[in-house]
Amino acid sequence: MSIVIIGGHDRMVCQYKEICKKHKCKAKVFTQMSGNLKEKIGRPDLVVLFTNTVSHKMVRCALEEAEKARADVVRCHTSSGNALAEILMEKCG
Repeated sequence: MSIVIIGGHDRMVCQYKEICKKHKCKAKVFTQMSGNLKEKIGRPDLVVLFTNTVSHKMVRCALEEAEKARADVVRCHTSSGNALAEILMEKCG
């Protein structure tokens, strides 16, 4: 399963990827808005939005791409590793 994580903390990127790897998922993590974010998102199966640490512009961009890819979207106010692990347990089994 491919996952895109939008938001979160810069210092947590490696931990987010490690948590995804434990759940047998491939992850892309975007903590900052970049000019070509639309192209980088690709066609994920799941988009995780950490709403507390992300701009509205980034959320809109991610939601547009998720809709095109018919990806599930999970919004989470907390950007902790435990929150991500819980989301992945629910979605990835």
